[in-house]
Amino acid sequence: MLVNPLPKRARSVLYALVTEFIETGEPVGSRTLSKRSGFSLSPATIRNVLADLEDSGYLAQPHASAGRVPTAAAFRLFIDALMKQRPLPEDEVNRISEHVTDLPRGPEFLKGTGRLLSDLSGAPAVLIRLRSDQRTLVKVRFIRTRPQEMLAVLVCSDGTVENRFLPLEEAIEDAELERLHNLLEEVVSGATLAQVRDHFADRLAAQEGDLNRLRTLGHSLFSAPALGASPADVVIEGQSRLLDRPEFGSLDAIRQVLRAFEDQERLVSLLDRAIEADNVQVFLGEDTARVAGCPVSLVAAGYRDEDGAPGGAVGIIGPQRMDYSFVMPLVGATAGAISAALAKKRDAS
Repeated sequence: MLVNPLPKRARSVLYALVTEFIETGEPVGSRTLSKRSGFSLSPATIRNVLADLEDSGYLAQPHASAGRVPTAAAFRLFIDALMKQRPLPEDEVNRISEHVTDLPRGPEFLKGTGRLLSDLSGAPAVLIRLRSDQRTLVKVRFIRTRPQEMLAVLVCSDGTVENRFLPLEEAIEDAELERLHNLLEEVVSGATLAQVRDHFADRLAAQEGDLNRLRTLGHSLFSAPALGASPADVVIEGQSRLLDRPEFGSLDAIRQVLRAFEDQERLVSLLDRAIEADNVQVFLGEDTARVAGCPVSLVAAGYRDEDGAPGGAVGIIGPQRMDYSFVMPLVGATAGAISAALAKKRDAS
């Protein structure tokens, strides 16, 4: 939690201005605040407070005769220290939970969740699933396709199946491959690719003979670059909703945000930071400017996979003028519903 650096009067005025700006999207002046916020302050006093807030970097004045708008610093202070989140109605929480629970596992799970979140928020929804070397496995099978090539089939605990082609330095006999599969049965289920790789590495010198040969083979296959970390699965739903926002009214602004959606690794770099956090994260200002090239906000929360380990993240991306008191609980409830649905799948299996 950010320590509030402002005196009480300035906090009250800033809170009123930010909430007014979120509602209207228009620069806010002292007379508007005096009429609508119930202050026992004169417009002249409010103007002085607004001038101080502008000098402190919390407000900007687009035109000399216009009112003021909050900066990224003002939104950050508002989110961290001033705003009160509105709990989602129970029926809305139940709707999200039921929808996510009923979705089939696999690619449609993230897409269906993203569509619902986009519909509820009126903004694009972004979801990622952790890289496959961080997701837990159910089974791994290696299938020979050519003398110098192997197909690795990865069955993950979230119901997805990935196929990777691995180049081989030397051919592997069927009998040796079958013995390796038997060895894998003891270590793969519930482990990640990285953990299986470490398992073989730790035991390479533990025993001589045929077993060590199998462990060497297993380590070489699981250390192959093609079986290493793959880009996180990214799902984006509701991109066209950006056209409904006046902040993205220009073609240049839309291009910048759409380019950020196309460069998914940059989005993943932000969402990765939300995965390990215990609560909903809000990225704005410099964080998102490096990704989108223009002022946007990303509200994101991590969710857990079937085994309770970090599984990915879900978020909403839109302009900085966002109803955070509604969006943050919405994203948190969706992340919680994903975690609960995946846990139910584990308990049912």
